[in-house]
Amino acid sequence: MLTLLWLAGCAVNPVTGRSELALMQISEAEEISIGQKTFPQVLQQMGGDYPDPVLRAYVEQVGQRVARYSHRPDLPYQFAVINDSTPNAFALPGGPIAITRGLLVVMENEAQLASVLGHEVGHVTARHSVAGMQRGALLNVGLAVISGVAGDAAYGPLAQQAGQLAATLIDNTYSREQERESDRLGIDYMVRAGYDPRGAVQLQELFYRKLEGGAEPGWVGGLFRTHPFSRERMLENQAYIQTTYPQATAAAGFTFNTREFQQATASLRQKQKGFELYDQGRQLEARNQLPQAIAAYQQALQAAPNESLIYTRLGLASLKAEDLVPARRYLQRAVELNGNYYESRMGLGFVLLQRGENPAAVRELEQSMKLLPTLQGGYLLAQGYERTGERQKALALYRNVAEADRGGKIGQAAAERVRALEGR
Repeated sequence: MLTLLWLAGCAVNPVTGRSELALMQISEAEEISIGQKTFPQVLQQMGGDYPDPVLRAYVEQVGQRVARYSHRPDLPYQFAVINDSTPNAFALPGGPIAITRGLLVVMENEAQLASVLGHEVGHVTARHSVAGMQRGALLNVGLAVISGVAGDAAYGPLAQQAGQLAATLIDNTYSREQERESDRLGIDYMVRAGYDPRGAVQLQELFYRKLEGGAEPGWVGGLFRTHPFSRERMLENQAYIQTTYPQATAAAGFTFNTREFQQATASLRQKQKGFELYDQGRQLEARNQLPQAIAAYQQALQAAPNESLIYTRLGLASLKAEDLVPARRYLQRAVELNGNYYESRMGLGFVLLQRGENPAAVRELEQSMKLLPTLQGGYLLAQGYERTGERQKALALYRNVAEADRGGKIGQAAAERVRALEGR
């Protein structure tokens, strides 16, 4: 209790200047560190980067344009497109911001994109994620990540904490007032950057139609869950634009940039049918209807050729069906198309272990663990080390997995291997 009282103090909201009660003071440098250390894990947990360099560069350009006019323009902002169908967007402390392809594909112009990115920049500038940590909800995990000891490649409890922090930050639900504050800030930033604020109105009307029509599970499980939306909030934003920016129209030089947006997202929209089939496959697989799921993934590839995520899912479904030959072929192709997704690497590593190709398996599993340390990946890599004669590496990794998953199946299996290798 005395420790908490000693840590307690007031944190200042950089946007409002108001003092807010905080159990732990987090400096700007620490805020940036948290975001940069958790962002790579967040991207991996949600499907990895969408491998379209043109679209990625376009979103980065729009995001940086908006962030330049924010209250904290000097933060190291990063903007990413996540390879996930769930419509969502989120911000981490210190500047990392992401939007899913599932949200991008429903937009019509650049002003709408700027409104979403501006809203997320508002969460960053007002330190909304940091506020929860400062009030103690993530106090211990935040301290571990800030100290720099939670990002070890060898899977252990501290790396597990970093992963938990990443998952908690992207799952964070903001308060109504925080959402309203970010709405206003996002509108301010997009207008300063030269965008017509009616783009924000258009998008919020789309959200409202989704809400009124009985939102699809993807919307409920994504944007509406983490960013609570209401008709009242939409009307407040419309009134804010009308009273604050009545002259911000095309006649005054403000833009929607529809053509530029359509060009940048053309490839994504062309592949949308393939991703819809992919999503159907995921639903079938979740119901353990593997033959039907595999058929859906194959149809998805016909509609969206050379999409690494679809190859990954097809390979993993083939593994579940215990069909190693096509599994290897699909996973190998996924890695060739995009080697920066942990599940592709881990799945291929598993197949190679099963086939006795142990050195190749170790290479794939090491890459998987660099991208995202997981219990399963750590256990498989330890097996690979054991089979290639690297006993000490195997022992160390088995111990880490056993400690991180005490009482769990993988942890118990790892503890058994430790006892076997130590001759106990």
